[in-house]
Amino acid sequence: MKILLLGGTGAMGEHLAHILALKGWDITVTSRKIHKSEPNIMYIQGNAHELDFVESLFSLCFDVIVDFMVYNTEEFKLRYIKMLDACKQYIYLSSSRIYADSPLISEDSPRLLENCTITEYLKTDEYALAKARQENLLYLSGRNNYTIIRPYITFSEMRLQLGVMEKEAWLWRALHGRTIVFSKDIVDKYTTLTYGLNVSEGIAAIIGKKEALGESFHITASESYKWSELLNTYLSVLEETMGYCPKVYYTDKCINLHDKVSQWQVRVDRYYNRCFDNNKIAAFIDVSKFLPTKDGLAFCLREFIKHPEFISINVRREALKDRLTGELAYPSDFPHLKTWVKYIIFRFIYPIKKLY
Repeated sequence: MKILLLGGTGAMGEHLAHILALKGWDITVTSRKIHKSEPNIMYIQGNAHELDFVESLFSLCFDVIVDFMVYNTEEFKLRYIKMLDACKQYIYLSSSRIYADSPLISEDSPRLLENCTITEYLKTDEYALAKARQENLLYLSGRNNYTIIRPYITFSEMRLQLGVMEKEAWLWRALHGRTIVFSKDIVDKYTTLTYGLNVSEGIAAIIGKKEALGESFHITASESYKWSELLNTYLSVLEETMGYCPKVYYTDKCINLHDKVSQWQVRVDRYYNRCFDNNKIAAFIDVSKFLPTKDGLAFCLREFIKHPEFISINVRREALKDRLTGELAYPSDFPHLKTWVKYIIFRFIYPIKKLY
């Protein structure tokens, strides 16, 4: 079988490529960066947002296309029919953020697009709405050779989330000896985190399956926890490895509520209790063998601490958090002196209201 992974070099994509390669299938992965090819895995450098580049790959005649790319809806309208025409099974990565508030979420649960009453939000093409609109295009395409996958929050050795925060916004502070800033409005909400490898195994399980065509699946862990419980898991590992437990400062409301775009991830997702019924995907894979969430988070955090590597740090937000906690970053905390100087301006001079 020949399989194309568009944008398949993220945590889930890398796992999936290796899982499929072990089956002896021919895997092609697109990436904007150069990667060395491996047995059964060929990397092609290019930007999968550029339709001409993607269409140039169709001559390789793939059986399956797995699409990890994030599109706006207008961009997706230009390509979804071409994707469906180019393979026997088009696997579209959607998101479980599309669901409205439900006590236990199944694949048929109400979606935000049809049930949210916030007019301001519905006028946007925010991530969850864009995914739902793009799902609709597939449903109304008149085709049946697609499968929709709806992951929720995934974690890995390189990705560890807390509420709406990536590791750069909370773990970086802890490892530099400063207080973690979290919020009271999210800490007691239930959530579901799933190991990225297990999500990839779930995707692999439906590849080539006729029963999966025209269907949607969320691939999630069976257990759900309060964010406070998962924070305690993180803190226990940090205390174990650092010799002391980082402090936690709680704001009344999530800082992201002040941002025009990221407020929606809080208001129409993290404010909901997210618990999932995963019986549908369980027909294809044994979900009881998924890595337990707390054990997985502890393992991944220990692995990350061995070789910590952070992406860019939001200096403005770090200055705000240090104003709240009364702390101060050191020049050595930043890669360049220029970055620290910018931090100092935000920390001591800039009006605090403009830091939100």
